[in-house]
Amino acid sequence: MEETSEIVVGLDIGTTKIACIVGRKNEHGKIEVIGVGKSESLGVTRGVVANIEKTVQSIKAAVEQAELKSGVEIKVVNVGIAGQHIKSLQHRGMRTRSNHEDEISQADIDELVDDMYKLVMMPGEEIIHVLPQDYIIDRQQGIIEPIGMAGVQLEANFHIITGQIAAGKNIYRCVEKAGLEVADIILEPLASAESVLSEEEKEAGVALVDIGGGTTDIAIFHEGIIRHTAVIPFGGNVITDDIKEGTTIMKRQAELLKQKYGTAFASKSQENEIVCIPGLRGREPKEISVKNLSNIIQARMEEIIEHIHFEIKNSGYEKKLIGGVVITGGGSQLKYLPRLFEFVTGMNSRVGYPNEHVGKGIQDDITSPLFATGIGLVMKGYDSQRHEPKVQEVQRDTSSLFKTNVFFKKIQDFFNEEIK
Repeated sequence: MEETSEIVVGLDIGTTKIACIVGRKNEHGKIEVIGVGKSESLGVTRGVVANIEKTVQSIKAAVEQAELKSGVEIKVVNVGIAGQHIKSLQHRGMRTRSNHEDEISQADIDELVDDMYKLVMMPGEEIIHVLPQDYIIDRQQGIIEPIGMAGVQLEANFHIITGQIAAGKNIYRCVEKAGLEVADIILEPLASAESVLSEEEKEAGVALVDIGGGTTDIAIFHEGIIRHTAVIPFGGNVITDDIKEGTTIMKRQAELLKQKYGTAFASKSQENEIVCIPGLRGREPKEISVKNLSNIIQARMEEIIEHIHFEIKNSGYEKKLIGGVVITGGGSQLKYLPRLFEFVTGMNSRVGYPNEHVGKGIQDDITSPLFATGIGLVMKGYDSQRHEPKVQEVQRDTSSLFKTNVFFKKIQDFFNEEIK
């Protein structure tokens, strides 16, 4: 077996499931998945930790399963963050350089990015990621790669993602209590985009929609650059709740019914198809029409798609997305969902599988959209961590999307203070 320093672990703490994915890069630069652990998520509500103890137990169960399958002892993980508290904004930063003779260096860009982390946020909010979009040198716009150019005034347009520091602390606390170390906290839609989208799609313009159990994450790319991110506090669980209420059955039965017989397009269901659900404690079994089930699913799914469409319109890139919409996550597995997306938004749609960057590994249904975020976290771990085992020693490649994560460092300092 190869050295564990070459192995990166992604931990996707979702509302429905917790997935732990152990991967390493093969000689072709693709991710080879060598272990997967999955457990039911009991302490997370709408992407945010609501019960520390239950979340810790679920993390431990997923990690132990992944350790067993991979034969690797897991100590360091890359964790995803989502939830309704995630917001994004555009901002322009500027630095005036003292010497116009010198070329613009990586240090100049680093200083410009570090300045962005000093922006004043609302109380309790912190900046998670600062993502440069394009640069302006001496009022010359649209420069993507400024290093090596000459100029006095260096400006950049930034996409800034913020979140509640309390949500980050709770994730950190859960991972620490599970006996693990956090290498990085990464925004989940960015991780999903990494595993599901091709470079051509990002260049053409595409909206990635990751439908999870508790939240729906959106990331919009155009000309290879991230332009908009959003998290909607609805997911597959609200559809399950609607089925439960509408057909008066138990939640577990509603979930199974949705997965096995649910479709997003009611007109595609047979009129006379009936499913029989066993009754409780000797009660009569319940007969449910598949057409009625699909009507319930379609009504709620249309509402979620309208929220997604609003975010896409809000970004200002609706008419520029040649790649249309790519749907991933557990919720994307509903039958005829791309067709419903096209019907509601008028945009071309497809389901995204995380097989774009995955090499041969364990055949554990790893290319299911369920694992898009987990595989993306492994990929982002390689980008930002550069195989360093300790957080304090991590040297991030500042040309990548992920700059020095001040949000994460503040959480780390908070815990170091508590230990003292």
